[in-house]
Amino acid sequence: MTTTGEDHATARGGPWWWTRWRSAVLDTGLAAGSAAECGAEGVRFAHDAGIPAAVGVVFGVLAGSALIVRRKWPIAVVLVSIAITPAQMGYLMGIVGLYTLAASELPRRIIGSLAGMSFLGMLIVMFVRVRQDMQRGTWELGNWFVPFASITTAVGMTAPPVLLGLYVGARRRLMESLRERADSLERELQLLAERAEERAEWARGEERTRIAREMHDVVAHRVSLMVVHAAALQAVARKDPEKAVKNAALVGDMGRQALTELREMLGVLRSGDSRGVRERAAVPLVAVGVAAAAAASRAVDDEGAGAGEGPCLSDVDELLGQSAAAGMAVDLSVEGETRSYAAEIEQTAYRVVQEALTNVHKHAAGAKTHVRLAHRVSEIAMQVENEPPPEPASASAARLPSGGNGLVGMRERVLALGGVFVSGPTDAGGFRVSAVIPAV
Repeated sequence: MTTTGEDHATARGGPWWWTRWRSAVLDTGLAAGSAAECGAEGVRFAHDAGIPAAVGVVFGVLAGSALIVRRKWPIAVVLVSIAITPAQMGYLMGIVGLYTLAASELPRRIIGSLAGMSFLGMLIVMFVRVRQDMQRGTWELGNWFVPFASITTAVGMTAPPVLLGLYVGARRRLMESLRERADSLERELQLLAERAEERAEWARGEERTRIAREMHDVVAHRVSLMVVHAAALQAVARKDPEKAVKNAALVGDMGRQALTELREMLGVLRSGDSRGVRERAAVPLVAVGVAAAAAASRAVDDEGAGAGEGPCLSDVDELLGQSAAAGMAVDLSVEGETRSYAAEIEQTAYRVVQEALTNVHKHAAGAKTHVRLAHRVSEIAMQVENEPPPEPASASAARLPSGGNGLVGMRERVLALGGVFVSGPTDAGGFRVSAVIPAV
């Protein structure tokens, strides 16, 4: 990750107000050079002012040493350089101070005002100095040379450091802006990566739940009927051999159908073996879940049915026939005009009835069950209600295991289509499962 200016300053901090030791050494060296220059020029200043030379030197050294605080107080450094300009000293301090002032983040009006004051002070001092030198006969030139030398010197001492400072300051601010944008972009990318990982984890969990629900709905019903028929077969094996043979045939048919459906789903989950392990590892879990759900939808209750047709409401009669063959007293009532719906709606309605009948086999064996379907204008409603079992012990006679996932799966299916699902015991001691699914 890139490092911002604040983090960089913290990581490589210098003494006092300096961010780095290199900056402190540079400012100290500049201050020493400025102090030496002002101290040397203080001798002539003391001679012109009529004061001891030592006083002029001390004054010059103290004034020139102000350059050491140029990064913290650039305005003060420029003001000091302007103040000592009449003493004809502090040229280095003026140049460096103007550069530092222009490179800082101070308002442009302050920079312009101080630069103008420095220019004006240098112009006046140079005008007076050049004029005095010409009057003394040091330079034998025309009168035009006085303003020319004054303006040229003032511009040369003021404009270059100000322009250079403005350029360096703009470049520094640009680099800081780019660094901040890079940091912001990296944080956004990291946040997006975390969100993508969370969404992927959520998708994997959703697909695992979906696969488990599809396998439960497809296989659990047939296996439950097999257990019920096996219990009946055990009870009538000696008393009624003909009925025992019939029940054994039903158990065999249901077992083959359950194996066929399970083989289809496992075949989808294991698809891609012929293409190698590397290609199979690249298949996302979402695609596996969708394929498994499609295989579950293609599974039909009749072994001879086509693999391309999913369960629909027209197969409810056959579903009830299988439950009746297992000893359940079940009846079906249909209200409204029968019509076709979207495949997903019909499959969900079929699975709700199927799982409700499976629960009756598990928990209320032998109880009379009523199945009701209502075709309404904009929705389809279904209800499976069983009466109390004739014998309390018969509910566990077949010893069917229950994982508690049947009602949860039904609710998830119905709610996924925007429907309403309600289940619970009845006042008579039975159990009722109701669902309403929008037709559109």
